[in-house]
Amino acid sequence: MVQTLNNKQMLAILEFSTDGIYVVDRNGITLFVNQAYEQITGFSREDLVGRHMKNLVQDEFIDQSVSLQVLREKKKISLLQTIAQTKEVIVTGNPVFAEDGTIEMVVTSVRDVTKLNSLQKDLSKANTFSQMQNYRYTFTKDEEENKFLFRDIRMKKIYEKVTQIAPFPTSVLLTGPSGVGKEVIANLIHDFSDRKAQPFIKVNCGAIPETLLESEFFGYEAGAFTGASRQGKLGLLELANNGTIMLDEIGEMPFQLQVKLLRALQEKKIRRIGGTADISVNIRVIGATNQDIMNLIRQGKFREDLYYRISVIELRIPPLCERKEDIILLADHYFESYCQRYKIQKVLTPEAKHCLIQYHWPGNVRELKNIMENLVTSVLEQTIEPYHLPFQLQQMENGSSSNLKSRLEQLEKRIINEAIANNSSLRQAAKSLGIDHSTLVKKLQRWKRDL
Repeated sequence: MVQTLNNKQMLAILEFSTDGIYVVDRNGITLFVNQAYEQITGFSREDLVGRHMKNLVQDEFIDQSVSLQVLREKKKISLLQTIAQTKEVIVTGNPVFAEDGTIEMVVTSVRDVTKLNSLQKDLSKANTFSQMQNYRYTFTKDEEENKFLFRDIRMKKIYEKVTQIAPFPTSVLLTGPSGVGKEVIANLIHDFSDRKAQPFIKVNCGAIPETLLESEFFGYEAGAFTGASRQGKLGLLELANNGTIMLDEIGEMPFQLQVKLLRALQEKKIRRIGGTADISVNIRVIGATNQDIMNLIRQGKFREDLYYRISVIELRIPPLCERKEDIILLADHYFESYCQRYKIQKVLTPEAKHCLIQYHWPGNVRELKNIMENLVTSVLEQTIEPYHLPFQLQQMENGSSSNLKSRLEQLEKRIINEAIANNSSLRQAAKSLGIDHSTLVKKLQRWKRDL
């Protein structure tokens, strides 16, 4: 004999379901909600039972009713529903038919997908980050050798200003020659702010093709244009939400994009290409340029209103030749950093350092850093002498007019040191050079005394 469940037993079973259960009658009046539905939505059954679904939509409990659609179309329906304008759920309404073929009630199962959707958005961001390449934009912090180091009094004042303004969401414009360290200052501003745990997007405005700039900055919806990804794409401004975006070489930004960027910064909203909905964004902007922005404004190449929007604070970074006190500090730091990285032991002689101080450094800190890596990796000897330096720096040993005798001595040192490095003894080195062993020893002793 088969036993049937009574209504009380059925209700008890529904209460134990981990999915939300919502039941309405043939007229759309709420009959029952289980405990799981209350937990998912935050609504109590006392607020729902006895109420018509149409009224619940009007009062913004839900944005749409699957039960009313099932009653109209007389079939099973699933849709994404928003609860109280905040939580997203998947609802599936199932019609229960009476013997005469009419719908007796609709039973709807409800599953919370808010966290799932959030994870999907995070995954989309992660995938977009992973596609960033060619240094057009990055989101990682710089390596250890890019510490902010200084002795110069002007750099000290810049550091103090950075620590003062970093906690506020104020826009900052960094100016100064190429290679002077604007990106390091931008890193410092971000790291000292309350946004340091959020994305830091760096965009080289001069490296992205003009035809792609708008889609890169604002993103696009699926199928927005020919060749667009089927999944659409997040824009850089959306990726930087709640964080910081550095617009490097901002003077290279096309005029029409400047208009759209200004509107986005003023309204704190963006709209993807092909989209209809505005997306709120909270971004701190750090602009950087080696150009004279005011001159670009006079030429009609840069919007004056955008300049005032991004230059609430303007910091000019002086070139390295104007801060002599920092040259040896930075040279030692980068030199030691590369020695540690490549597991090499080398030292810079005082004479080599003197050349560094006298040099005018047109490439600024970037040039200094590159030369230190070159010396660590390409010089065979462990001691770096002036003759190991690039030719333009060798001229600095005795000032700008190094004489012939000094230059010949440097060449002699280079040849002898290479011979010593390539032979197992001083005697063999002297033989390879075609000189007496005693002559070689005397030269080395003299050079040692001159240090």
